[in-house]
Amino acid sequence: MRKKIVIVGGVAGGATAAARLRRLDEQAEIVLLERGGYISFANCGLPYHIGGIIENRDDLLVQTAEGMAARFNLSVRPYNEVTAIHRNKKELTVHNHLTDETYTEMYDVLILSPGASPVKPPISGLQETDNVFTLRSIPDTDQINHYIDLHQPKKAVVIGGGFIGVEMAENLHAREIHVTLVEMQDQVMAPMDYEMAAILHNHIRQQGVQLILADGVSAFLQSGNQIQLSSGKLLHTDLTIMAIGVKPENQLAKEAGLTLGERGGILVNNAMQTSDPSIYAIGDAVEVTDYINRQPAMIPLAGPANKQGRLVADHICGRPVAYPGTLGSAVVKVFQLTAASTGNNEKRLKQLHIPYEALHIHPGAHAGYYPGADPISMKMLYDPVTGKILGAQAIGSKGVEKRIDVLATAMRGRLTVEDLQELELSYAPPYSSAKDPVNMLGFAATNLREGMVTSFQWHEVDNLNASGAFFLDVRDDDEVVQGIIPDAHHIPLSQLRTRLQELPENKTVHVYCRVGVRGYIAARMLSQRGYDVKNLDGGYATWQAVFRPEEAAVTALPMDDSGTI
Repeated sequence: MRKKIVIVGGVAGGATAAARLRRLDEQAEIVLLERGGYISFANCGLPYHIGGIIENRDDLLVQTAEGMAARFNLSVRPYNEVTAIHRNKKELTVHNHLTDETYTEMYDVLILSPGASPVKPPISGLQETDNVFTLRSIPDTDQINHYIDLHQPKKAVVIGGGFIGVEMAENLHAREIHVTLVEMQDQVMAPMDYEMAAILHNHIRQQGVQLILADGVSAFLQSGNQIQLSSGKLLHTDLTIMAIGVKPENQLAKEAGLTLGERGGILVNNAMQTSDPSIYAIGDAVEVTDYINRQPAMIPLAGPANKQGRLVADHICGRPVAYPGTLGSAVVKVFQLTAASTGNNEKRLKQLHIPYEALHIHPGAHAGYYPGADPISMKMLYDPVTGKILGAQAIGSKGVEKRIDVLATAMRGRLTVEDLQELELSYAPPYSSAKDPVNMLGFAATNLREGMVTSFQWHEVDNLNASGAFFLDVRDDDEVVQGIIPDAHHIPLSQLRTRLQELPENKTVHVYCRVGVRGYIAARMLSQRGYDVKNLDGGYATWQAVFRPEEAAVTALPMDDSGTI
C-alpha cells in the first residue's frame, strides 16, 4: 500500500526528512508544506549576509521548491500554511496564501518541523517602532538590509548576547555602524561559564562595541530611536535588533492535543514520535533529552535538526533507529575569536547537583616555535569518581572548534579523561603540537585524579586572600610587573629551590603562574618536600580575565614554557 507522508515545515529538519524518505522509498507520496516562501535556506548564514561577508543572497538558498520537487519527486508547496490538525481523521486544514484558498490534506504519517520563532516580550513602546527587527528568515534579512541601505544608520543596539546577538553585533560593526550590545544576564553566550565568557567580554569591548551586561530593556521611546534600560540608562539608536532567544512553534501541536513539555517543546520519544504515534516532530520545536544529564532540554541547533529529520525518515521506513539525545555542541565567531562548547557547563551541573571537577588550561593552538601560536583557553568538566567527561568550552583565534569536536566525539564514545591522554591526533607544527591540547587536558585531569596535584579555582582567590592565605607567584620578573594577585609572594620558579626558607611551614602554599604549568611544577617540587600546596587552576590568566580585564586587554597569553603536565 502506497504511504502518504506529509511534512509541515522545511529548512533543516523537514527538508532533510523529505530527501531521506525519497531515497528510502521511491513509491511513497511525500508532501512538504511550508508557510513561507523558502523551503530550505542557510539561516545560520543570515547575519553574515547582512555584514557583507556572504555577498550573494542566493548563496543562502540551499534548495528551491522547484529544484527539490524535481530532484526527489515531491509535492513541495511554499506559502501553504497548516492551520489545524484533525488527528481522528488524519486530516490537515491548509491555507494557501498565494490563492487565499483553504483546503484539506490527508496523511498516513505526519512530520512536524515548524521550528521556533523569536521571542518578542511585551515591552512598552515596541508596537510604535519601525526600526526594531528580529532575524530568523530570509525576509527578515531582506528587511534589515533594506532599512540599512535606505536609512544609513550610525548607531545600532543589539538586545541579547546569544549566538544571533553576538553575530549581529559583529556584522553591524562590519557595516561601520556603532554597536551597543545589551544583555540582561551578567554574561554573553550562556553555554559558556562566566570566567570563559569574560574573555569574550574583553575582546568585544576591544573592538569598540559598547557592552552592557546585567541590564534589560524596559521601554522603547521616540518611535524606537531611544531605549530605556531597566537601570534607567537611555540609549540612542537608529536601528535595533531583538535577539533575546527563541520559543518553539507549538501552537499546531497544542491545539491538536499533542503532549508538550514544561518548556513548551513538543514531547517525543527516542524515535521522535509524539504522543500520537502517527505524528513525528523534529527540530527547534521539540523537547529532547540532554545526552549528558538525561534531563529534558530545548536545544535549537541546525545539526540536531538535520539528524532528527534523517532518523525520522529511517523509522518511518522500518529501520531500527533511536535518537540518543543532544550534546549541544556549538561554535560561534566573535570578531577575531572563536568560542565553542559541548555538553554541560558548570552552571547546569550545579543546578542538577551533579558532582564535577573543573579544569582550565591555556595551550598554544599549535607548536610554539611556529609563528602565530595563539593560545586556546580551554575548560573541561568531568566526574571526579568515574572520569566521565561532562562538558567542555574553548576560546581562541584558531584550532578551537577542532578540539571541541574531538571532545564531543570522545563524549559520544564514552571515553574518560584518562583516555584523552592516549588519543593519536594529527600533528604538524602549523596545526598542533606533539602533545595536542586535548591530550594536555587528559594529562592535567589524570594528574588531579591520581593526587599528583591539588588545585584551587579562580573564584576562591578573593576569599582565600581575605582569610590570610599565602599566595606564591612563580612567574618571571617581567611578568609580575604587569600584574599580581594582591599580597602574593614572588619567587621565580628557577629560584624556588634555593629560597624555600621564605615559605611558611604551617600554612597551605597557594601557588600560581601564568597558565598553570609552572605552578604544577612548583607544586610537585614543594609537595615532595613536605609542603601542603595547591595550584591555581588555569593560572593567573583565568583569574585575570574576570578581575583584571584592563590587564587582559594588553597582555598576551603565552604558554608557560613548553612544559609537560
